[in-house]
Amino acid sequence: LAPWLPVVGLEIHAQISSNSKLFSGSQVQFSAPPNSVVSFFDASLPGTLPVLNRRCVEAAVMTGLALNCSINKKSLFDRKHYFYADLPAGYQITQQRVPIAVNGSLSYSLCIDNKMSQMVTKTVRIKQIQLEQDSGKSLHDDTRSQTLVDLNRAGVGLMEVVMEPDMCCGEEAAAAVRELQLILQTLGSSQAVMAEGQLRVDANVSVHHPGEPYGVRTEVKNINSMRFLAKAVDYEIQRQIEELENGGTILNETRAFDSKLGCTVPMRDKEGKQDYRFMPEPNLPPLILYDAKSLPANMNHQQVVNIDWIHERLPDLPSVKRAKLVEQYGILPEHSFTLLNEDGLTEFFENVVKQTQMKPKKVIGWILKDLLSYLKQHSLTVKESPVSPFLLADLLNLLEKKQISSTAAKQVLTELWKGEGKTPLEIVKEKKLELIQDQQELEQICQAVIDGQENEVIMMVLG
Repeated sequence: LAPWLPVVGLEIHAQISSNSKLFSGSQVQFSAPPNSVVSFFDASLPGTLPVLNRRCVEAAVMTGLALNCSINKKSLFDRKHYFYADLPAGYQITQQRVPIAVNGSLSYSLCIDNKMSQMVTKTVRIKQIQLEQDSGKSLHDDTRSQTLVDLNRAGVGLMEVVMEPDMCCGEEAAAAVRELQLILQTLGSSQAVMAEGQLRVDANVSVHHPGEPYGVRTEVKNINSMRFLAKAVDYEIQRQIEELENGGTILNETRAFDSKLGCTVPMRDKEGKQDYRFMPEPNLPPLILYDAKSLPANMNHQQVVNIDWIHERLPDLPSVKRAKLVEQYGILPEHSFTLLNEDGLTEFFENVVKQTQMKPKKVIGWILKDLLSYLKQHSLTVKESPVSPFLLADLLNLLEKKQISSTAAKQVLTELWKGEGKTPLEIVKEKKLELIQDQQELEQICQAVIDGQENEVIMMVLG
């Protein structure tokens, strides 16, 4: 029997990093007291009108450019109707017909057989990026059998990044989202912290035999960690294959990932295709963007968004940063991935390299084997490390000057982790860990050992 081919496409909602919401002046503040940052517009009081936030538009343009998209100079806003307690207007303002950016691509790398030294680069096509507003949050209180609504998040700006179904397993999906997360954080267009709901992933999964049309797809909603994304996708692929091989059928349904059980569970079916009754948003004109060529001479620059101006100011993206690290320091490509994946680790490494005579290739070993494994063991971030780049550089200089052995250096590092404020040199002296360079001194020590063990020496000579 022909093998099954899995197909995975992703829809990612990234919360835009902005002080205020997409269409109102309310603050964006994680974990603010319930309903404390809600304007009349967010609560959908009659007569309130949306005012588009320029910062959110610029963030979406920046993200589109970084993902190789075409930016639409004219995009449109639409109303998507659905009725839910945390959507007070009964509709969401989104971009259904003409989104802000289309036809992009994202390259990402993943290891073959979990071997960091064997990496393969893949590309996923980006169908579009659209601007839309977030809904509020429903908090279900089971003990009192009631649902409470918090509208703090209502109206917060989102970018929805829609990826084409170009992936085939959980590992690929997680690697693509991880690369997107790094790009968003590098641009500053989203903080993309999954634990705070700033990056939420919906995965569309189906399986089919080669040469046949794609199978019926299911959607796994609101996945909030990379690990869960990989697990949810792989579980769903396996579930569909087993269902089909046992003569069953796959329902076009929405499922949720239960992280405790490690499986997906049905939420609602999509049999009767939900009619969102899309219609043009009557209170917002088309969004018009400019580039250097189309910018009118007498236009106030504060009033417009210039695509070329944003393009010129794009920072180095993660792929470029990695290539530069490899070229500048002669480290392995897989090490450049680790440096960039851990927040603050690249800066830590570069600071150590600046202050030590040790070659970067050797420094990276200490950073990845010793520093990183200690931090992971103690669930610390790089910024929380008890050993600063300065202290580690100090220690590596002692090793490089052959004042201590590498075994002694590890001992010193163990002491430094305690964070008692001692310098490496103080610890070396205190623990008497110096390597002895003076030949006479060494001979005296050896002689003293021999003198103290006369019987053993005689036995050895006679033996």
